[in-house]
Amino acid sequence: MRDTFDYVIVGAGSAGSALAGRLAEAGHTVCVLEAGPPDSNPFIRIPAGYIKNLFNDRLVWRFRSGPIPGTDGRTIELTQGRVVGGSGSINGMVHNRGQSADFDGWAALGNPGWSYEEVLPYFKKAETRIGPADERYRGRSGPMIVTDPITPGPLCDLFVEAVKSLGYPHVADSNAEVQDGVGPWQFIIDTRGLLPQRRSAARAYLHPALKMGRVDLRTDSPATRVLLEGRRAVGVRYRAGGPDAPEREVRAGREVIVCGGALNTPRLLQISGIGDAEHLQSIGVQALAHLPGVGANLVDHFNLRVAVKVKDVPTINERGRGLPLAWEIAKYFVGRPSILAMGPVPMRFFFRSEASLPRPDLQVSFTPGSYQEGLPGLLDHYPGMTLGGHKQRPDSRGWVRARSANIDELPEVQPNYLSDESDQRAMVAVVKMARAVLQSRPFAPYYVDEVFPGNDVRSDDEILAFSRQRGGTVYHHNGTARMGPDSDPMAVVDARLRVRGLTGLRVADASVMPSPISGATNAAAIMIGEKAADMVLQDARR
Repeated sequence: MRDTFDYVIVGAGSAGSALAGRLAEAGHTVCVLEAGPPDSNPFIRIPAGYIKNLFNDRLVWRFRSGPIPGTDGRTIELTQGRVVGGSGSINGMVHNRGQSADFDGWAALGNPGWSYEEVLPYFKKAETRIGPADERYRGRSGPMIVTDPITPGPLCDLFVEAVKSLGYPHVADSNAEVQDGVGPWQFIIDTRGLLPQRRSAARAYLHPALKMGRVDLRTDSPATRVLLEGRRAVGVRYRAGGPDAPEREVRAGREVIVCGGALNTPRLLQISGIGDAEHLQSIGVQALAHLPGVGANLVDHFNLRVAVKVKDVPTINERGRGLPLAWEIAKYFVGRPSILAMGPVPMRFFFRSEASLPRPDLQVSFTPGSYQEGLPGLLDHYPGMTLGGHKQRPDSRGWVRARSANIDELPEVQPNYLSDESDQRAMVAVVKMARAVLQSRPFAPYYVDEVFPGNDVRSDDEILAFSRQRGGTVYHHNGTARMGPDSDPMAVVDARLRVRGLTGLRVADASVMPSPISGATNAAAIMIGEKAADMVLQDARR
């Protein structure tokens, strides 16, 4: 087995796959270490298979938070992908870049090269947009296939009319000029063939690179340490196989690039001796580089759903079980429209909590169905519909800390949901808007009753209390190795994603985000992988 490559990448997720693909395309040899298995499970390719994927222990990391003060001491499971493709192989496939001001904010924090104008070419380079598009903003020839959703039944159209009845505009493409208003989500679902299929970054970038012969993908191979010689990263130690398997080393002639995601990346850095020196000493790890920002600044979207019972209108609840489900399965495999070709939330609505704000700060997503107890997994036994929402740019911050140098011991994760009062006010505003939409005139003939949170939860205090008790994650963790200028003592990487104080080591995933984006993290992670590849190649030429 070859043990020296130009680049060693830790993590075959969305950013890592994009990065590996572009480096191989440029003629470099790359070793990609992935802790999970190959992405061969058939439910990964079927869009509706995300419900199965989330609960498949073979495909996920089962991170769990500590008791969270803002959720009345509850602990919350923080699932992340542990498979080739990372969370992009198990998520809801929403393709949402965020707002242009998010990236202008990154640049304003002292990160040159990360303004919207400067990252837009990478968003465009990554995608092939199927359907109408303003080509000032959208790509037509990239590896990621981005499509509009299948919207079964009339409820999705009624949702648009409901939001418009409240005075908000229809916005067909929230990945173009503005987000404000209501319209369809877009998805990384490839509809060009007979069967609509998930188009993960692994499928788009990594698998073609493997066929070139320049990428060595090692699955079931968790990294146990980044190897440093002095101040330079020279390789990675990893374990090939189960807990009792021997450790091996792979060397990087040029660079090591960590793409483990916002929960795994800081843990790997910490157990490699890169992090807050006092914390490292407490877990028995020698501090080789004192960077107190490693694992700090954890951000995530905290979400709450409002679900109602409906009548006289079809929902996916009835189509998702028994004989109707068998019919949906048959339709999918002969290429006819089916709920198996759907993402979880076909429609979205962005709005402001206060009219004076310069841009939207809240969002809700609509599903023409409902889940038991308001959580994804089991559909209700009656017809229902759901709006789930959250604050787009939370102000609460948490942390990730390795508990020991043992890679099999999951880290301490404290997301600190609702610790900031502005996030608390946002949850109340989300529920109030969701109720206004669901109880509006277009839905009136079909509306029966609210079942979650329920009609007994009315006041602001009651809504906030319910949010603490029943809200949860939408798996958008970021910020735990944030980029920033020399003047930022908590910055882990610079604007070229180089780990501060070291050479030959970068981070390229959602953990480098210096502030949260107004959307899901997958599209931005792919953009980060694309931009990282350009920076790595530029530095190699120098």
